[in-house]
Amino acid sequence: MLALEDGSIFRGQSFGSTEPCGGEVVFNTAMSGYQEVLSDPSYFGQIVVFTSAHIGNYGIHTTDSESTGPVAVGAITREVCWSPRHPESLESLPSWLSRHGRFGLTGVDTRKLTLLVRSKGNLRGWFTTAEDPEDAVARARSLPRMRDVAAVPTVTTTQPYTWSGGQSRPLESARPVAGTASDAGAVDVAGGSAGKARPRVVVIDYGVKHNILRELEVRGCEVIVVPADASAELVDGLEPDGVLLSNGPGDPESLERAVPMVRHTLENHPTLAICLGHQLVGMALGCRILKLPFGHHGANHPVKDIVRGRVAITSQNHNYAIDGTVLPDGVEVTHLNLNDGTVQGLRHKQYRLWSLQFHPEASPGPHDARDVFDHFVENVKGNAGLAPGAGK
Repeated sequence: MLALEDGSIFRGQSFGSTEPCGGEVVFNTAMSGYQEVLSDPSYFGQIVVFTSAHIGNYGIHTTDSESTGPVAVGAITREVCWSPRHPESLESLPSWLSRHGRFGLTGVDTRKLTLLVRSKGNLRGWFTTAEDPEDAVARARSLPRMRDVAAVPTVTTTQPYTWSGGQSRPLESARPVAGTASDAGAVDVAGGSAGKARPRVVVIDYGVKHNILRELEVRGCEVIVVPADASAELVDGLEPDGVLLSNGPGDPESLERAVPMVRHTLENHPTLAICLGHQLVGMALGCRILKLPFGHHGANHPVKDIVRGRVAITSQNHNYAIDGTVLPDGVEVTHLNLNDGTVQGLRHKQYRLWSLQFHPEASPGPHDARDVFDHFVENVKGNAGLAPGAGK
């Protein structure tokens, strides 16, 4: 059963691990892409309710994970597929979750559960196969709220690495420095930026999805990923032509210590910010952060590009947003969510900035917004002294 902090009980059949566990309950409206959703580091500490009735139909695939395995606490479905028949499937969803110690609950009235979350907001939930319902509700109420969970430090990389050929590799020619990852300011990449054949993009990892790295690599970029607590000295020492502030989990206001580094990045490098990175950019520019009632989680959110006058269907996963009612001088809204009018994009008159709340890399989701990477990389190539379109 799943016990919620409001006293509600939802019963079903367990799949995956049966160890008791808990987290914040959110719902996702994507009709496919369950593997990408559950492996997205932005879902750390959360239990995902899938509104699509049938989940697991095509199994688990080698290239579909957005990290090394499932990150979400667990999955709740109306009906799960136990025996997928896709020719490229490696295993079933229940097998995958079980192997990684994540729980699943199927046979649940997911419509009722989704409506409950929509009416009451995200609720803490406790999964168990043995406890008394009243005890399980008490366990749900005792769970920390997401704003009190150290989410980003749990999912970020601990050491810088390069991304090449779809794999992470140790950063070449790195000189070890005593202290934390953020103190490794003397990382030296052989050759520096002089004579580079490709533009170098440094990704600050707040919980980066693999497909963000793939989208940069396929466009001819040299991709270097650094920890969330990376220092300005480390990033500047890598001599990037552009910096990407990644997606990630949790409350952006719990990352107040990251704001000075984000501000430094805006002042010194062309910057693309996605999801949590976008919210941190807003904080660095002096914007206010709002907690949404139940967040945006799905692959069907319409977003209007105000600058270009067009609409894209986007993939989203966030519980917080930038308050668009009061904006600091120099900050302009570039994108709006057409469902509720929340801010989906920012730019600044002073900086080379592309800041987006939605996920242009999709995975899962439509590919309407992937040209964001085209625009960013073309600008980064110009910054590197490469002719647009060259260097691939």
